[in-house]
Amino acid sequence: MPMTEERRPAIRTLRGWAIHVLQEAGAIRECEEHGWARGRADPHARDHALDIARQEPPEGLSPDQAAQELRDVLNSIGDTCPECLSSPD
Repeated sequence: MPMTEERRPAIRTLRGWAIHVLQEAGAIRECEEHGWARGRADPHARDHALDIARQEPPEGLSPDQAAQELRDVLNSIGDTCPECLSSPD
C-alpha cells in the first residue's frame, strides 16, 4: 500500500498565514463552542510563533515584516470568546 504524504492546506491570505502560525505554535486556540480564535496568554508560545515567522516568512515578506504581521494579528485577537461573554449564564 503506497504511503501518502499529508499536505498542509493552502494559505490564501497573509492573515490566514499568521493565524496558522499562531495555532501551530500554540499561541491561540479556538473556542470549542463558537469557533472564535482566543489568545492563550502564553509568552513562550508567542515567542515561538515569532521565531517561526522570522525563519519562514511568506514569499515576498522580509522576516521583520512577517513578525510584524504576526504581532498585528495576535493583537487583534482577544483572550475570550465574544459569544461566550454575551451568552446568558
